Amino acid sequence: MNPCQSCGACCACYRVDFSIHELQEHGGTVPDGLAVELNDSLARLRGTDYASPRCAALGGRIGESVACGIYEWRPGPCHELEAGSDACQRARARHGLAPLAD
Repeated sequence: MNPCQSCGACCACYRVDFSIHELQEHGGTVPDGLAVELNDSLARLRGTDYASPRCAALGGRIGESVACGIYEWRPGPCHELEAGSDACQRARARHGLAPLAD
């Protein structure tokens, strides 16, 4: 099983900004209703701009069982964050989860 499906910490840790061209209304795949346009070039996933961020597309309980409601259509920053990376390990630590083993 993918370790991300029992984690979800990154989805409840970071602000997710991406090009507006990734939004459906601009020819991309990210559902328009799950993002807020910030300016002429950037959008942000809903829920990721709070003191305690949590992406609006994330379902489930952090550290137990989670799923991304837009996995196939998620924006670039979500594709780029890899399980076990420094950013992953920092997110896990912030949620009190043990580091992923190599």
